Amino acid sequence: MAKTKELSKDTRNKILDLHQAGKTESAIGKQLGVKKSTVGAIIRKWKTYKTTDNLPPSGAPRKISPRGVKMITRTVSKNPRTTRGDLVNDLQKAGTKVTKATISNTLRRQGLKSCSARRVPLLKPVHVRACLKFAREHLDDPEEDWENVIWSDETKIELFGKNSTCGVWRRKNAELHPKNTILTVKHGGGNIMLWGCFSAKGPGRLIRVKERMNGAKYREILSKNLLPSARALKMKRGWVFQHDNDAKHTARATKEWLRKKHFKVLEWPSQSPDLNPIENLWRELKIRVAQRQPQNITALEEICMEEWAKLPATGASGENGGWELCDHVWKHWLRDEQQHFVLIEVLCEYLDFLANARPPNALFRTVSALDNPHVTIMKFSFDLSSHAAWNDDPVTIN
Repeated sequence: MAKTKELSKDTRNKILDLHQAGKTESAIGKQLGVKKSTVGAIIRKWKTYKTTDNLPPSGAPRKISPRGVKMITRTVSKNPRTTRGDLVNDLQKAGTKVTKATISNTLRRQGLKSCSARRVPLLKPVHVRACLKFAREHLDDPEEDWENVIWSDETKIELFGKNSTCGVWRRKNAELHPKNTILTVKHGGGNIMLWGCFSAKGPGRLIRVKERMNGAKYREILSKNLLPSARALKMKRGWVFQHDNDAKHTARATKEWLRKKHFKVLEWPSQSPDLNPIENLWRELKIRVAQRQPQNITALEEICMEEWAKLPATGASGENGGWELCDHVWKHWLRDEQQHFVLIEVLCEYLDFLANARPPNALFRTVSALDNPHVTIMKFSFDLSSHAAWNDDPVTIN
C-alpha cells in the first residue's frame, strides 16, 4: 500500500483544537478536508501520548546510518565486484562495526543482490557497430515482415542433460533418498543433434542429424526440409530464411546454393548476440523431453519428434483462451528485439564518447528513459517462463 502524505504540524494542532471545542470527528474532517479515520487516529494519539508528533519507530535502530548506506551503495555501483568483507572493512574504518549478513540485508533493501557474473562473448566495437547497422535497417520493419521469416538452428539434446530437472517434496536431510534424486551419467549419457525451423505460424520440420554436420550435409538438410516447411507453414510469397553465421551456413557453396534456389536470406551481423527466437522453442522442447524421462537414444529421438509436433497447440490458458506457443514466443521476441535495437544505439553513442570524462546529457536522458538504470546492452536469451528476463552483457552503463 502506498504511503500517504503526512499531515503538517499545524493541521494536527487544528484537529486537536476543534476536538476540544466539541466538534465531532466527521465535522472536523469535512472542515479541514481530512479523512475521518485520520482525525480519529490523531485524537487517539493525543489522548494516549499527550502529543500529536510522530512517535519514535519501534524496534532496534539500523546498524548502518543513512550516510553509511549511501556509501556502500555507491561503492558497489562503481565496482560490482566489491566483496562484503571489503564493505565491512570500509564501515569499520568509518566507526561502524557490522557483519557480512548486515551488509547483505542492507544492499538487498536497496535493490541489490549478489549474483554470479555471466560469461559472455567479447564484443569489439566493430561488432557492435555492425549490430547498430543491422538495427537501423530493421528498426521500422512492420510486424508483417517478421511474420514472414523462417527461423532455423541446430541444437544438441542429451539423454541425461541439464534440463532433466524436477521439483520434489522432501523432508530436511532427505535430499539423497532415491525418490528425491535424478540419475546422471558422465557426458550426458549420449546425445542427438537436431535441426529445426519455425515461424510465427508454427513449427516447421524437425530432423535428427546422424552424420557429422558439414557444409554438404547442411545443404542436403535444407534441400529436403526448408521448402517443405515453408509450404506447410503457408508462408507468403517472398518469405525470408534466417540462419546464424556458422561456418557451414556462410560457406561459399552454401551461399551459391541458396542463390540458385532464389531463397531470400536475412543478413545476420557478425559476432552478434544470438537473438534467434527458436532458442526459446529449443528450451521448451528440452524441458518437455526431460519430463518424459527417455531411457535410450531411440526413445529420446521419438519423444523429441512427438513433443515438437505438440508445440503449436501447447500453452497457458488465460481470459482469452489458450495461446499458441510459437506465436507467443515470436511476439515476445519481437517486443524485446525493438528494445534491443535501442540499447545497441545507446552503446554506440557511449563508445563514441569514451574519451570524455562524462557522456553527453542526451545519452543520460536516453538511458534514464529505459526501465533499468543499470542498462545491460545486449540481450543473450529470453526466459520463456518469466517473459522478461534479460541476461547481462560485458558492457554496462551505470
